[in-house]
Amino acid sequence: MVDSYYLSRTYSANEKLKGVLNELPEFCKILFIGINNTTGPLTRLNYAYDLRLFFIFLSNELNKEIKNITLDDLKRLNVHDIENYINHISLYENDDKKLVANHENGKARKIASIRMMFKYFYKSGDLESNVASLVDLPKIHEKAIIRLDVDEIVKLLDEIESGDGLSEKQKHFHALTKKRDLALITLFLGTGIRISECIGLNVDDVDFRNLSIRVTRKGGNQSVLYLSDEVAEALNDYNETRHIMKGAEDSPAFFLSLQGTRISTRAVQNLVKKYSSIITPLKHITPHKLRSTYGTTLYQETGDIYLVADVLGHKDVNTTRRHYAAQAEENRRIAAKSIKLRDKKEDE
Repeated sequence: MVDSYYLSRTYSANEKLKGVLNELPEFCKILFIGINNTTGPLTRLNYAYDLRLFFIFLSNELNKEIKNITLDDLKRLNVHDIENYINHISLYENDDKKLVANHENGKARKIASIRMMFKYFYKSGDLESNVASLVDLPKIHEKAIIRLDVDEIVKLLDEIESGDGLSEKQKHFHALTKKRDLALITLFLGTGIRISECIGLNVDDVDFRNLSIRVTRKGGNQSVLYLSDEVAEALNDYNETRHIMKGAEDSPAFFLSLQGTRISTRAVQNLVKKYSSIITPLKHITPHKLRSTYGTTLYQETGDIYLVADVLGHKDVNTTRRHYAAQAEENRRIAAKSIKLRDKKEDE
């Protein structure tokens, strides 16, 4: 049985998609029906947002209403037209008169959305060529992994337990949420769980007897993750007090808000920011950075990139390698500098 949380999330994404499709050319409805079985609801919604931006640009270029743009208009586009669009979105003014910048990752995603559309209609025979496939993707520069160091992890967990660095107002709520917050962040640091997987966790997904949790991965597949004694203890401490939280009896959600509803993505992001900014103000720590901390630590301890990929739920090990294999190279550099064969002072 599919959990109501994921059904609700899928329904919400589909409803938003319907709204965006009403703004796009009619042929886009055919496109999104065509990719329905090969993409997830959130992926389709992001495609729609990207294509809306593309058609807004095209509408201005053609001096034509978006709804009146046809496949014949796409047939007349060439590589330079698409490159002109990518150049335009580097820095542009949106409908709210705010400047919006797209860097290499943003441009790459928007090119990918256009490529998807052209590929579909080329494959269906509606387009005679796929010019979008000829547009080069921008070079993506690897960014350093922002993560917590070992001493920062200790300080973070200690801060959640004590609340010493919180304001007086925050301390009032801290008394009510301390065990929940500690369980949440310990779970991130001890399993590398995604924020959506954490939020979607239900009471019956937690198996204290076998020290495991059942999570719903990207794409809807379910997987079982095993817990260390420390993580299981933090979850159990929270679970023993969960019943006193508002709405606990009526909600299947494991992690609850103070309002008695399933905790939201924004609430989890805010609580991670609240505690981490106290112990490491110069690092912008998010739930995903806690996931990166786990992945990096696991790779350093095991050196097994396939194990890290499996535990993190990466479908492609190359995704894992891009993020974590750089750690091995850095370790080799440190090793090379650690060994001195001769002391230069003694030779002089």
